[in-house]
Amino acid sequence: MTELKIKGLPDEKPVKMTVALPPDVHRDLLAYAALLSGSDGATHPARLVAHMLRQFMMSDKGFVRAQRKEKAIVLGK
Repeated sequence: MTELKIKGLPDEKPVKMTVALPPDVHRDLLAYAALLSGSDGATHPARLVAHMLRQFMMSDKGFVRAQRKEKAIVLGK
């Protein structure tokens, strides 16, 4: 089986948001969902977007550093 970064999707109550994707990104999102789902096709591609964004933001060292700094300011450290 293909090794994917996203292993599974937690059951969370989402906040609705509308986005427009370029056709190539939409096509790749459909392909990713198909790989994640396997033969049952149970994963809806829209459920992947939040997890992909989270993964991207947490891999951005500048963003993580800024978040840590902001948290320290709020906590008075």
